[in-house]
Amino acid sequence: MQFSTEDLLRRLGSGETIETLCCELQMNSGQFQEWWANETKRRLSPNPETVPAPISATTKIHRDDRGIPHIVAENDVDLFVGYGYAMAADRLFQLDNLRRKSSGRLAEVVGEAAVDLDLTARTIGFRAIAEAQWQQLPSQTRTLLTAFTAGINAHIEAVGDLLPIEFALLDYQPEPWTEVDSLAIEIELQWYLTGRFRVIAIPELVKRQLGNGPLYRDFLLGEADDEAMLPHGAYPATAAGDVEPVGVVQGSPFEAHGSNNWVLAGNKTVSGKPLLASDPHIAFAAVSCWYEAHLCGGSFNVAGMTYIGMPAMMFGQNEHVAWGCTNNLCSQRDLYQEQTDPDHPGAFLYDGKWEPAQELTETIVVKNAEPIHKTIQFSRNGPIVNDILPTAARNTGPVSLRWLGRHSSGWLTALLQMNQAKSVDGLFAASQPWHVPTFAVVAADEQGHIGFQATGRIPQRKLNERGYRPGWDPEHQWTGLIPFEQMPHWSDPDRGWICTANNRVADDDFPYPLYGTWSSCQRARRIRQMIESKPQLSRDDMAAMQVDSLSLRAVDCVPPLVAILESHSTPAFTQAIDVLSEWNCRCDPQEVAPTLFNAFFVNWCQTVASERFEGEIADFVAGAASGIASRLLAADSNGWFHRRNRTEAVVDTFRMTLAELAEKMGPELETWRWERWHRMPLRHVLSQIGDLGVLLNHGDVPVPGDMTTVGNTGYSPDGRAVTGSGYRMIADFDQAAPVLFAQDAQSQSGQPGSPHYDDQLADWLDKKYHSLPLSPAAVEQAACSTVTLTAQK
Repeated sequence: MQFSTEDLLRRLGSGETIETLCCELQMNSGQFQEWWANETKRRLSPNPETVPAPISATTKIHRDDRGIPHIVAENDVDLFVGYGYAMAADRLFQLDNLRRKSSGRLAEVVGEAAVDLDLTARTIGFRAIAEAQWQQLPSQTRTLLTAFTAGINAHIEAVGDLLPIEFALLDYQPEPWTEVDSLAIEIELQWYLTGRFRVIAIPELVKRQLGNGPLYRDFLLGEADDEAMLPHGAYPATAAGDVEPVGVVQGSPFEAHGSNNWVLAGNKTVSGKPLLASDPHIAFAAVSCWYEAHLCGGSFNVAGMTYIGMPAMMFGQNEHVAWGCTNNLCSQRDLYQEQTDPDHPGAFLYDGKWEPAQELTETIVVKNAEPIHKTIQFSRNGPIVNDILPTAARNTGPVSLRWLGRHSSGWLTALLQMNQAKSVDGLFAASQPWHVPTFAVVAADEQGHIGFQATGRIPQRKLNERGYRPGWDPEHQWTGLIPFEQMPHWSDPDRGWICTANNRVADDDFPYPLYGTWSSCQRARRIRQMIESKPQLSRDDMAAMQVDSLSLRAVDCVPPLVAILESHSTPAFTQAIDVLSEWNCRCDPQEVAPTLFNAFFVNWCQTVASERFEGEIADFVAGAASGIASRLLAADSNGWFHRRNRTEAVVDTFRMTLAELAEKMGPELETWRWERWHRMPLRHVLSQIGDLGVLLNHGDVPVPGDMTTVGNTGYSPDGRAVTGSGYRMIADFDQAAPVLFAQDAQSQSGQPGSPHYDDQLADWLDKKYHSLPLSPAAVEQAACSTVTLTAQK
C-alpha cells in the first residue's frame, strides 16, 4: 500500500503511531527513521546566495558556525527586514505557533488540547490589546516593526511550499505576518511574566480555610526573605512625587498576557573593567523561546537575544553598554471578588450601586470538533476569569481581573531605545516608556559605570491584600502608578557590585509600596557570597558562578532533618542518614543526596499542606508551601501540626520517600544518583501528539543544580529539570572590540533536521561559551554562510 509523503505526515500529525504506519507500508523502523531524516532535511529553509526583499540597499545575513545570524545593513529599515527574514528562516513554525497561541487560534490546528490556551487568550484579550497598542506606537517603533514584518513575509514567500515539517504534520499553511501578530506575542509574554493567578488564588484559599491569623501569616512568609537587591541607604526615606494616572484600558471589546543577573564595577574585577552576567530562567523546550542575533547597521550595533517574535534585544550588549534582566515579581494585577444578586441579574455591585455587566461572545474554532462559543462577562475591573483560574480555585464565585497590561505597555519601544543607548544612564532613561512587565535591569558601560533600574510600573493601592479584593469596595481600587523617577534604582555603589535573583527589591521601608511576591532570596544570597569571596573576579569566575550547584535550601534544611531522623533512626534509615550527613549540599550529577533531599522536600510540602487542607486544594497549596515547610523542619512555633506529631510526620514522610525512590530507581540506595533522577528533557510543542515526541524531542540528559541553585535547572515533582537557565550571557568590557559571550542549551534553529537544532547542548553541558563579535570585520571573518538580500525590482 502506498501513501504520499503529505498523507504520511498528516497521519503522524493526527496521532497515528509509527508502528501502525510501518506495518501498513511494510517498512521497518530503520527505514522509517531514514525517511524521516531525509524529509526533515529536505524541508530546511533554502539558503540561496541572493534573495529579493523589500529593502533599499543590499543587506547581508552572515551565519557563524552555530547558525547565529549577524545581520548587516546600511540603514535601520533594511536591518529590521533582514532581522525578520533571519528569524523566520530559523523559527517560522514557532512564530506561527506563538501567534496562534496569543490570538486564541491554536485549537484551529491542534485540536481540543489547545482549547484552554485559546480561552485564556480570548478572555484576557491579548490580540485586542495588541490591536489597540499598534495604533498608539511611536513612529520609529511602527516603522521598525513594519520592516521586521516585511522580512518575515519575504521569507514566507521565498520558501513557497517548502515549509517546516510541522506545517505538514498539522496540515495547514501560515498566513501572512502582520505587525499586530508580533505585538500579540509580546502581550502574551507579558501575561506569562506577570499574570500568575496561583500567587493570588493560593493565599485566598488558605485564608478561607485558616482565617487571617498567625497560621495564615506564617504560610505567606517566604522561605528566605532577608536579602534585598538594594540595601538601606540606596533609596530615599520618603516619597518624592505623586502617583501617575493608570491610564485608560486598551483592547476593550467595546472599543474600535525566575532569573539571575549581577554586575561588577572595575574595583571588583581582575581587569579593572566591568563584568556583567545574566541568565533568564524559563521553561526548557526542544526549541528555545529565546532568539540570539547581532544587528549591525544604521543606528544599531547590538548583539544579544530576544523572545521569539519581538524585534528588539531583550538582553545584550552594544558598543557602549551591556545589560541583563530578571523578573521583578511586583504585582501588576489584582483579582476581585465580584458581588451579584438575583434581584439584579447581569450586574455587579460597586460602591452601593448595581452596574450592568458587559459581555463579549468569542468563537473558538476547534480542529475535528464543533466550534466553542464562549460569552465573557466584564465588570468595571475587567473580565470574569473563573473559567481560566487554576482548577482548585474555579468555584470561588465570580472573580474579575484587573491587569496593567490592559492599560499600557511600552516594552518594545523601550527595548529599541535601550538597544541604541550609549551609557548606563542613557539605557535607564530609554526604559521610561516600559510599563509591563516589571523587570530588574542591571547594566555596565565602557566608561566603567554600573547601575540598577526597576523597569515597569507598579500600581498603588490604599490597602494591602494577598488574596482576592472586594470588587464592590472603592477603597480597593488602584490610585495610580509609582512615577518612573521614583522607581527603585541605584548607580555606582561603593561596594562595586549589584545582583538580582527575583528576590525582594528593598525592605518594607521603601517610600512607595512595591507589592512584591518575590522568590526566596537563596540564589541572591549565594551570588553575594561568591562575589564577596574574592577581592576581584574574572570572566572565568563569572562563568563558574552561573553554574554553581550549591543549594542553600539544603544548607538550611538538612541539619534539622538529619537531627530528627537520627532521633528516630531505624536500620532502613542508617544509610540515607549517612549520605545526607556527609553531603556538601551541592546538587552534582554523581551525588545521591540531592535525590534524597529534593524528593523528600516535595513530599514534605505535600505533608505540610495536607495537615490543614484536603484533596485538590491540598495538592494546589503544596506547590507554595516551601517557606512554611522549611521552617517546620526546625520548629512548629504556631502549631501548624494539630492532627499528629511534627517529628513523626517528618519520619513518615522520609520513610515514604525512600519507598518511592526504591520503587522507581531500584532497592540499592547508592545507585540513586542525581544524574538518574534529574534529567532535562527538551520537548517539542507537538510532542503530546502520537509519536511526534519520539521524532521531535531531544535532550533528556542529566544536569546539575536544582530550583534553588544559581546554576538553575528547576525541579518538578518527578525529578525532571523543566525550567532554568538555558541561556546564559557574560559581557566583558576588557576586550579590544566589543564581544558578547553566551550559550544556549536549546540551540539556534527550530527546524528538525538542521545541524543547529541541537548542536549547542553539548557546549552548555561543558560550560563553554560562544562569542558574538560586534565588529563588522570580525563578523565577516567568522561567517560560515551568507545570504544577501537584494532590493526587489
